[in-house]
Amino acid sequence: MADIVDTAVNAGSFSTLVAAVKAAGLVDTLKGKGPFTVFAPTDDAFAKLPKGTVDGLLKNIPQLKKILTYHVVSGKVMAADVTKLKSAKTVEGEDVKIDASHGVKINNATVTTPDVGADNGVIHIIDTVLMPA
Repeated sequence: MADIVDTAVNAGSFSTLVAAVKAAGLVDTLKGKGPFTVFAPTDDAFAKLPKGTVDGLLKNIPQLKKILTYHVVSGKVMAADVTKLKSAKTVEGEDVKIDASHGVKINNATVTTPDVGADNGVIHIIDTVLMPA
């Protein structure tokens, strides 16, 4: 298997996320030992943001890092475990809300594909970019 970054690159639907991770200097971290659980927004999820948001974030690295680390939870949390949780603490420091009553939602994002395995953790694909408070 590949690590989280290479898995995202190989999937082909995460070019915006991968570019943001590179810009924020988080590649080495996400290629590290982990394990990590990453809620990965697709390119379509980034496209739903207001026009100019991504470009603005690429120029504001501290804010970009805050948003990206809000998508990461320490440890390998599989979908079967997520359904038993009400929240999870992110690497950024804030909690995300988890609602597994109708599918799985992380805050206002729906998990569209759970449990994409990687050498150093797991990726859950989501349809909306998560924004910390």
